[in-house]
Amino acid sequence: MLERHEIEAFLTLAEELHFRRTSERLGLAQGRVSQTIKRLERRIGAPLFERTSRHVALTAIGAQLRDDLLPGYRQIRHAVARATEAGRGIGGTLRVGYSGPMVAEILLKAAERFRARHPGGDVRIQEVQLCDPFGPLRGGQLDLQVTERPVAEADLTVGPLLFSAPRTLMVPDGHPLARRASVSLEDLAEAPLLTISGEVPRYWLDHHYPRHTPSGRTVSRGPTARYWPELLTLVAAGAGVSPACAAVERYNGRPGITWVPFEDAPPVEFGFLWPTTADSARIRAFVDLCPTLDRAPGADGVGAPSPGASGSSGRRQRPG
Repeated sequence: MLERHEIEAFLTLAEELHFRRTSERLGLAQGRVSQTIKRLERRIGAPLFERTSRHVALTAIGAQLRDDLLPGYRQIRHAVARATEAGRGIGGTLRVGYSGPMVAEILLKAAERFRARHPGGDVRIQEVQLCDPFGPLRGGQLDLQVTERPVAEADLTVGPLLFSAPRTLMVPDGHPLARRASVSLEDLAEAPLLTISGEVPRYWLDHHYPRHTPSGRTVSRGPTARYWPELLTLVAAGAGVSPACAAVERYNGRPGITWVPFEDAPPVEFGFLWPTTADSARIRAFVDLCPTLDRAPGADGVGAPSPGASGSSGRRQRPG
């Protein structure tokens, strides 16, 4: 029966083919690694490595032993990692909601990183509809969510900001605002404003779909939509205008809609949110992981790294 330290020393040397690098990886003296390999070879009854002052290589028997040991060793390590993650409360499935395709891209990348870092954990993501932004979270269908701020709900914990992106105005191609290089919040009084209906807090609607311009002019209301595709259809049909995150144009540019950047509107902020009573190590581990992504949001117009950097370029889809 081989000891664990013998298996680890052999497999590490079989990968590195270098005694110094092997000793550094294992945190052992180089002489200790050499002695361990020699004892293992005596037990096997044959050399496992060919050694010279400049070269280390597996023998045929060493290569066979490596190939036989490696699958089982990896399986054991994976099992131990899964048990450890479960013991820390990180194992299991984390269900994460998102409110836009640019958020989904970030979460998918984070999920891949999470699975690699926490073998006992998994992540599933699903879209949250505009008309019921907090329902799945409160109903237990989700554990965590990334959504547009502001959020001020007594039973929900507001986590860190994930990213922000400039705000734009979706305008029907034939509308006079569609010919503008940019618009201001005062221009919202120039066309019916399309809004969202459903279980949406009043404070959230007033933030994203204001009732008055900064100077106090009334913003007239147009038809409402419960789902994002409905909103796009209404704009394209000329029923009104609607603010949006500029990053959305990348996914939803379509005939009939011109995307005009705001010159004075605050950015759209996307942040984490979870039920206060369901706070867990699994949630915290995923949230903490997201800012460490190699490619920050905004690298290709998805949004700006939080906080304060600029994001989408604000380009327009002009009428044909």
